[in-house]
Amino acid sequence: MPAPVRLGVVMDPIGDIKPAKDTSLGMLLAAQARGWELHYAEQRHLWLRDGQAMGRLAPLAVKHDLAGWATLGAPVERPLADMNVILMRKDPPFDTEYIYTTYILERAEVAGSLVVNRPQGLRDMNEKVYTAWFPECCAPTLITRDMGDMHAFLREHGKIVCKPLYGMGGRSIFVIDRGDKNASVVFETLTEYGSHYAIVQRYLPEIVTTGDSRVILIDGEPVPYALARIPTAADNRGNLAAGARGVGRPLNDRDRWLCAQIGPTLRERGMLFVGLDVIGGFITEINVTSPTGIREIDKEFRTNIGGLVIDALERRLASRGA
Repeated sequence: MPAPVRLGVVMDPIGDIKPAKDTSLGMLLAAQARGWELHYAEQRHLWLRDGQAMGRLAPLAVKHDLAGWATLGAPVERPLADMNVILMRKDPPFDTEYIYTTYILERAEVAGSLVVNRPQGLRDMNEKVYTAWFPECCAPTLITRDMGDMHAFLREHGKIVCKPLYGMGGRSIFVIDRGDKNASVVFETLTEYGSHYAIVQRYLPEIVTTGDSRVILIDGEPVPYALARIPTAADNRGNLAAGARGVGRPLNDRDRWLCAQIGPTLRERGMLFVGLDVIGGFITEINVTSPTGIREIDKEFRTNIGGLVIDALERRLASRGA
């Protein structure tokens, strides 16, 4: 009988998650159902010693139980390369500590582990900046630290969205109309008076009616349903963390076209689990660090997206002869 696949997950404290909605938990439940052996670590449990990626990994068991979804065993110091698969599921912010973690994970990758998503891709594909590689899929977008250019972009388009390049969950997102006297303050705040880059995009009014849709790509192929996140009447942000309402919907032809433009590149670069944010038929972000949304889609459409992720991992392992 073959040995079980050993899966390590790097994530935020598992005791603090929302188990009914947590995407990482959905993946872990699916892996455990296949007989995979689970091991858990946080960023602080990883290090490099003489070029070898090491971790303090705790055996993990998970279950469908809102009162007790995870049980951890005693952690063991061991090479990360002992894991056949490592899921990097640490939430942003994408800061220097995150980058250091990708270096550690890349050493594990060199030693033979399948790391998802690929560490180099995590470093290269900033979730907002990487849209620039697919301009045909995006609304007008400016990434700059020049506040004068931001004002010019606002005059050109009349209404814009401004946000930092490193955040998540709708944090520090501003919507500004032409003539808004707060525009200068917003630009100063986001760029720290011209010392940091920020992103501004043409406002897409469809967010009010059809929301900000999360489209899931697994190894470059789209899940057939998206999660539309519709803002409340009192907020501009289509983020569940900011109070938006999640509504599932089938993909449309435009969604599939967008996926066809972006998916092959993501697959080629080892980005196995990615969330595209789509508003009004345009890509606004390409989420590669820790995409979410699968549990809500599963609940509405009786899918098993975590299982699809494990299917894709099994195919990747088989192609490597693991």
